Amino acid sequence: MSAFALTAPDAGEFLACAEKCFEALPEFMRKAAGDVRILVMDYAEDEILDDMEIDDALDLTGLYSGVPLTLESVTQPTIDRPLIYLYRLPILFEWAQRGDTTIEELVTHVFIHELGHHFGWSDEEIDARLEEDGEG
Repeated sequence: MSAFALTAPDAGEFLACAEKCFEALPEFMRKAAGDVRILVMDYAEDEILDDMEIDDALDLTGLYSGVPLTLESVTQPTIDRPLIYLYRLPILFEWAQRGDTTIEELVTHVFIHELGHHFGWSDEEIDARLEEDGEG
């Protein structure tokens, strides 16, 4: 089979990879994650890119949208369900540029990074935890 016959994973395959990663998390993390929803889109919307002052849509591979658990209030709970966005084309672009990881590993890395924001971890804390676990 020619390498050109291969196709990039679609949104459903990205979602399945993220769900597999979620199921592999320790139980305490799955419980803490609660009802986080995962959405796979080709790119971030222009409004999001503008708000984040990102000029190139390929620069954003994932995004957490919601109130981190560390800021959640028992007396005023958040109504909106937290979301993790995985941006398929930027992840594929990064994968192709890097050449040192599988798509599954990269999707897992982006998903865990965004889930870390749900837990209230800073980018630095997430990177340190991923390094500890050999994910970085």
